[in-house]
Amino acid sequence: MSELPHETTSIPDPPLARFFPGYFAFVMATGVVALGCSALGVAGAGEVLYVVAAAGYVVIAALTLARLLRYPDRFRADLLSHAKGFAFTTAVAATEVMGTSSALVFGWWTLATVLWVVGVALWVVLLYPPLIAVVLRVDKPEIGVGINGTWFLLTVSTQSISVLGALLAPRLQNPLVAFVAVTFFGLGMLLYVVVMTMVFTRWTFHRLSPDEEDPPIWIAAGAVAITTLAGSNLLLGAGADPLLQRVAPAVELLTLMAWATATFWLPLMVAIGVWRHVVHRVPLRYHPSYWSLVFPIGMYSLATARMRTALDLGFLAWVPPVALGWALLAWLATFAGLVHTLVRRPEEAVR
Repeated sequence: MSELPHETTSIPDPPLARFFPGYFAFVMATGVVALGCSALGVAGAGEVLYVVAAAGYVVIAALTLARLLRYPDRFRADLLSHAKGFAFTTAVAATEVMGTSSALVFGWWTLATVLWVVGVALWVVLLYPPLIAVVLRVDKPEIGVGINGTWFLLTVSTQSISVLGALLAPRLQNPLVAFVAVTFFGLGMLLYVVVMTMVFTRWTFHRLSPDEEDPPIWIAAGAVAITTLAGSNLLLGAGADPLLQRVAPAVELLTLMAWATATFWLPLMVAIGVWRHVVHRVPLRYHPSYWSLVFPIGMYSLATARMRTALDLGFLAWVPPVALGWALLAWLATFAGLVHTLVRRPEEAVR
C-alpha cells in the first residue's frame, strides 16, 4: 500500500518579518501636524503631538533595527526592491521632521542640529542602496508594477534635509549648511520631475487598481508641499547668508511653482478617495500607508503658512487653518484605526 502524501501547511511569517518599511510615515505625519498646530497658535496640541511623534520614532526605530537583526534577508530584499526600497527613506524624513519640530515647538536647536546630521547620514545609507539596485538589476518589472508612490520619497527625504538646513543656516552662520540646504532643494525639485514623469506615464497608460495600498497621488502632493516649505525656509533665512541672498529670486519662483502643483493635486486626491471607497467600495481599513495621506494635508497647511510669511501673501491667511483642520481630522481617524487594529488584530498593524 502506498503512503499518502503528507499535507503541508504554510506557516505565516511573524509580524516582525513583515514590518512595513515605510512606518516612519507615522512620525512624519504626526510631526508635521504638530508643527502646524504650533505655527497656528495651538501650542498645547503641538506639544502633545510632538511627544506622540517622538515616542513613535523610538518604537519604530527599535522595531526596524530588530527586524534587521532578526530577519536580515527579508530586510535586504525589501531595501533593494523596486516596490519597497524607497519606503525606507521615510526614516530620513521622520528624523528631519523631528529635528524641525524640536527647534520650532520647543526651541531645542542643539537637538535639531544633531538630528539634521543624523538625517543626512541616513539619506546616504538608505537612498543609494535601492537606487543602485533598481538601476543595475538585470530582471526588472514593468513600470506599472515596479513604480509606486514611495518613489516620491526620493523628493520628500531630500527636501526634508533642506527644510531643517534652511532653519539652521542663519543660526549656525555656517556656509556649508546653507550650501547643503540650497543644493538639496534643487536636487529635490529635479528628482520630483524625474519621478513624476514616470508615475504620470503609469497613471495614464497603465491600470490603477482601487486595491492599491498607497495611491501615488498622496505622496506626489506631499513631495511638492514639502518643497514649498523648503523654499519658504530658504527665503526666510536669505538675509543672514550671502548664498541664500543670491539664489532667492530663483527659489521664490520654484517655491510658487511647487505650491501651485501641490494645490493642483489636491482635487485628484479627493477624486481617488471617492473612486476607491465609494465607487469601488474598498473598505476603510487601517493600513500604515494611510499616514502618507495625513502627511501631505498637514504639510500643505504648514508650507502655505510659511510661504505666506516669506512672500507676504496676506490673502492666503484662510488656507493654513482650513488645511490644518482637515489634517487633524485625518490624523485622528488614522490614529483611531491604528489603536483599533492594535487591540483587535495586532499582527495586521505592522504590515
